[in-house]
Amino acid sequence: QVQLVESGGGLVQAGGSLRLSCAASGRTFSNYAAGWFRQAPGKEREFVSAITGGAGITYYADTVKGRFTISRDNAKSTMYLQMNSLKPEDTAVYYCAAATFISVGHLRQGSDYDYWGQGTQVTVSS
Repeated sequence: QVQLVESGGGLVQAGGSLRLSCAASGRTFSNYAAGWFRQAPGKEREFVSAITGGAGITYYADTVKGRFTISRDNAKSTMYLQMNSLKPEDTAVYYCAAATFISVGHLRQGSDYDYWGQGTQVTVSS
């Protein structure tokens, strides 16, 4: 059992930055792959970024590549998403997720994750 809690969301001006955190508890977080997803009003949940639990390999959606950086601090059982050069289209509820067993080919699929946080709102104004 893993509990995930996101924080760091808020209102930011276009071009600005925001850092999201996902704190995990309940199990050894270092053994889990973890990722970020987002969902805007009227749209389906989409993959944003992921990081593996072993080597810490990172993956990004094309829409955020070069602007967002995912990282994790296993000693703190926390994952981060540094978001730079934010755009209004980044506005969404951001969710962190963790998976016990997941392949690289499934990291972009939300249905393959086992645990989810409650979400944190990110609003980017123009």
